[in-house]
Amino acid sequence: MTSFVTTQDGVDIFYKDWGAKDAQPIMFHHGWPLSSDDWDAQMLFFLGKGYRVVAHDRRGHGRSAQVDVGHDMDHYAADAAAVAEHLDLRDAIHIGHSTGGGEVAAYVARHGQPQGRVAKAVLVSAVPPIMLKTERYPGGLPMELFDGLRAGLAANRSEFFRDVASGPFYGFNREGAEVKPAMVDNWWRQGMMGSALAQYEGIKAFSETDQTDDLKAIIVPTLVLHGDDDQVVPYKNAGVLQAELLHNAMLKVYEGYSHGMLTVNADVLNADILGFIQA
Repeated sequence: MTSFVTTQDGVDIFYKDWGAKDAQPIMFHHGWPLSSDDWDAQMLFFLGKGYRVVAHDRRGHGRSAQVDVGHDMDHYAADAAAVAEHLDLRDAIHIGHSTGGGEVAAYVARHGQPQGRVAKAVLVSAVPPIMLKTERYPGGLPMELFDGLRAGLAANRSEFFRDVASGPFYGFNREGAEVKPAMVDNWWRQGMMGSALAQYEGIKAFSETDQTDDLKAIIVPTLVLHGDDDQVVPYKNAGVLQAELLHNAMLKVYEGYSHGMLTVNADVLNADILGFIQA
């Protein structure tokens, strides 16, 4: 089933809801600048394992409303909460990739735990605690890098998205990499479905939001997965720090895996996530 839920501030959020309604739910939170379609390999896999699988398009992304407000982590988390509450998801596993990992951290910490809606969380190549270099996190990335992302998007979004997908996102720029053009095409398709404004403002959301307190507030078991060849969100300032800040974390770093490992290495990631869920 696919449908929409309207948030408290009047934004229509698109979502997919597949599987038996009495099965344990898994809710997926996608990365920038994509959509719920980026979870195809996971949704089909976990549906086949008997789970109820849910995924939504972040505001301004995919098929959700292209509004000009609320492109920040607070609203991302509240929108996820609107979907979870509308579907009355309980004892759910929340899985987030990249920016979606920040969304999961914010949702679980601020909306999910007090109501008993969250059983476990999974952060994959996720952005917390913060991507930007700060006094608190000197290992972060310089503002010039994010300004470059904004400039590239504003100048020629279509070409910029093609370059990201065919290069660092999936590691296709590495020597000897097996480039998969259809994977690049699908990334580009998802990106171009969304609003340029939402994606432009989303760069600030995923790079400058300090989620240290969110990570510290999460008490449910959390699996942290990251590739050591992630050229988008370097693992030492992300996955490693997440595992240190979380109360109940399990960290796995994959040698040679890219930021887009959920797609390129779906068979490995799906099996590891299933093992964590079933443990």
